[in-house]
Amino acid sequence: MRGLLEVRDLVAGYDRREVLRGVDLCVQPAEIVVMIGPNGAGKSTLLRTVFGFLHPQRGQIWLDGEPIGGLTPPEILRRGVCYVMQGYSVLPQLTVYDNLLLGAYVRRDRKVREDVERVLDRFPILRERRRNKARVLSGGERRMLELARVLLLSPKLVLLDEPTLGLAPAVVDQVYGMVHELRAQGIAFFVVEQNARTALRHADRAYVLEQGRVRFEGRGEEILRHPEVQRAYLGSLSPPEEPGAKPPPPPPE
Repeated sequence: MRGLLEVRDLVAGYDRREVLRGVDLCVQPAEIVVMIGPNGAGKSTLLRTVFGFLHPQRGQIWLDGEPIGGLTPPEILRRGVCYVMQGYSVLPQLTVYDNLLLGAYVRRDRKVREDVERVLDRFPILRERRRNKARVLSGGERRMLELARVLLLSPKLVLLDEPTLGLAPAVVDQVYGMVHELRAQGIAFFVVEQNARTALRHADRAYVLEQGRVRFEGRGEEILRHPEVQRAYLGSLSPPEEPGAKPPPPPPE
């Protein structure tokens, strides 16, 4: 089955330095796909290339069967891909309401304010704070505002770069709760994370990127239980599997 997002033999980097060295991956509609890996593996470079900030040096990127490699970020955004960058992308000196309006800047219809009200209905804390400057929001509330802006663009795919960086565990759960809610509406997510254990627990499928190449791929629970992944990324939080142990069965369709 053709994926929503398909990346094949992708090579990309900065100037003459290759960071990605032949990456293959796929994201299906309404799927949560996570990519983990060490710092410097190329995870953020991959997101920047998919979204058009970097041009592929080689390889192909398709969205819904159409090539998008080399398109500009505004062109990719209009095709239904949103990118929530590492750190916070809200504008701290603008109000929550104005941040939402700005998030819909590519729209040309007259229903933006109506849709903003609908989004605020879904996020009561943002409605309560709609006249506050974004700089007074907590880290979790800023993430909530970023995901609320995503809804205004009705995306097919959301690229999330380190969405739980610096957040308390309870807030991390809230962020992934919102991701699952949006996925239930048919939105797919491709998430880059350092918080490997939490991310893999929420993933339908996962990839491990090392030195610009995909080393492992599989269902989230399979990658979570993989002995090498446990040793490299999860420490001793889970006991290693016994030799010859079979991976967990896939969830029922």
